[in-house]
Amino acid sequence: MSTGNRSKLLESKEFELPETVFIQNIDNKVFQSIVVRCLTHIEGILLLEGNLIDTWLGRESSEGIKGIAVVQDEKSHLVNVKVEINVAYGISIPEKADEVQIKIAQDISRLTGLHVGSVHVIFRNLIPAKNELESKEKE
Repeated sequence: MSTGNRSKLLESKEFELPETVFIQNIDNKVFQSIVVRCLTHIEGILLLEGNLIDTWLGRESSEGIKGIAVVQDEKSHLVNVKVEINVAYGISIPEKADEVQIKIAQDISRLTGLHVGSVHVIFRNLIPAKNELESKEKE
């Protein structure tokens, strides 16, 4: 059979199987990992204490990563994300929230093909600015 005939046969088989359903499931840990990697590239913020190192070392709890919650709506193919972070003193919280929300939504959409319905950012604590840490270390 020539290549042209084979491709016509494949194309016709696709139309003969209209009930075929393709399903993909993405575990919440995948979304949490995407968010962790996304947040590591944003300056002036940190995940809640211990999360980043524990995640890199594979010591995640059964619920996933503390401070990152993901809810998927399978019917509407939406992903809703809630992130709890610490922010450095002196950084504009509204501007940092925008940066975090946009970056998370872009990365999840690009990597999973799903729409992000919401990104809820909760600022839990202030972390000292770099110059404050340096002055304390000198003392």
